Amino acid sequence: MFGTSGVRGTVGDEITAELALAVGRAVGSDAERVLVGRDVRDSGALLADAASAGLRECGADVVRVGVVSTPVLARHVGWLDADAAVGVTASHNPAPDNGLKLWSRSGQAFDAAAIDRVERRIHDEAYDLQGFADLGSETTHDGASDRQVDHLVEGFPSFEGLSVVVDLGNGTGRPTVDALVALDAEVTTLNGQQDGRFPTRKSEPNADSLGGLCRTVAALGADFGIAHDGDSDRMMAVTDEGTFVSGDVLLALFSRQAVTEGDGSRVAVPVDTSLLVRDVVREAGGAVTYTRVGDVHVAEQVSEAGYVFGGEPSGAWIWPTETLCPDAHFAALRLATLVAESGPLSDLAADVPAYETRRENVAVPNKRAIMDRVSARLGETFDDVLTLDGVRIDDDDGWFLVRASGTEPIVRITAEARTAEAAARLHETARAAVDEAREE
Repeated sequence: MFGTSGVRGTVGDEITAELALAVGRAVGSDAERVLVGRDVRDSGALLADAASAGLRECGADVVRVGVVSTPVLARHVGWLDADAAVGVTASHNPAPDNGLKLWSRSGQAFDAAAIDRVERRIHDEAYDLQGFADLGSETTHDGASDRQVDHLVEGFPSFEGLSVVVDLGNGTGRPTVDALVALDAEVTTLNGQQDGRFPTRKSEPNADSLGGLCRTVAALGADFGIAHDGDSDRMMAVTDEGTFVSGDVLLALFSRQAVTEGDGSRVAVPVDTSLLVRDVVREAGGAVTYTRVGDVHVAEQVSEAGYVFGGEPSGAWIWPTETLCPDAHFAALRLATLVAESGPLSDLAADVPAYETRRENVAVPNKRAIMDRVSARLGETFDDVLTLDGVRIDDDDGWFLVRASGTEPIVRITAEARTAEAAARLHETARAAVDEAREE
């Protein structure tokens, strides 16, 4: 039921009030005080009502924080002395979708064990339903976003003289704007009207959806631009020249900044991350640990001692001493600090090495069986095989990854190297392993 980012799907199909009620009952059976918040989608109101009803049926007291970003909700679990939070959001998915994501007291998404308990309760309908005298209460907490802004302003210096364009994508990213303004930056906003239909651009901030931001930054001569998705757990950026910055480059820049400040500590990244991140981190005196794909797995890794940062190229950035939730508001201010201290974002991005990447999706009849055969075949051929999430092979020139799609009957092949020739060689090796597995 739950994936690495909670449960998501089309409203009225996979996502219903009945499901939200069940999730509320399951969480409320093991908690005393739970926050409920949602993003800007209209369907979120009824789903949040259903989740709250389920929580209170099982005796949990509910605190409704309204329409807030995911990082605001996650931070407030600890700030409001709650046991958990239910976030009604489909993040960067299109408007017809919605979902539910669960947050723990530490600000980290529910780990595998906690999700398993929720799923077992739902499957078995094993809820701790209460009688009239023991039903939970519901209260409202106003000002959650304001507290996030105050927290950010306290932790950063003045950005006087810095000009920033912020594309909110009709979502919940307003705390980023308010914090930058309070810190004396000159801020221009795009798509600032909250609208769960996401009428002005797709919710996911990527190279295809941020053409307007790129043009605006260049036209205004701003220092850089940033963009959020619908629930503001993602942040992507545009340079002063109006060029989109890839997630791998941002990941490298944030990692180097954190490692330099942390005196040679570790960062965590998913197995499909570019080689350039490892190279940049090593040059800065740190080390990289690979995780399964999904920010929840990155968060679990950086919660351990010795980690100063973790992130995903999709735009999820985690500083563990700050919060274990991907916080796009905090990330925006970290980027502002980097530009203010180290110069134009275009120069910083150009300083990161560029490597050759090959990607291919291969349709397969049974992706699980194919991956088992690929893993066995490559394990016989190579000494160093990483099987955290798919099969990753590294050599002196680069790496390749063979990984099954989580939603489609395909196997994804990614190969990257410092030269085009090496990337082609690695891609051919990976494709041959997949072809041979299909023929068995």
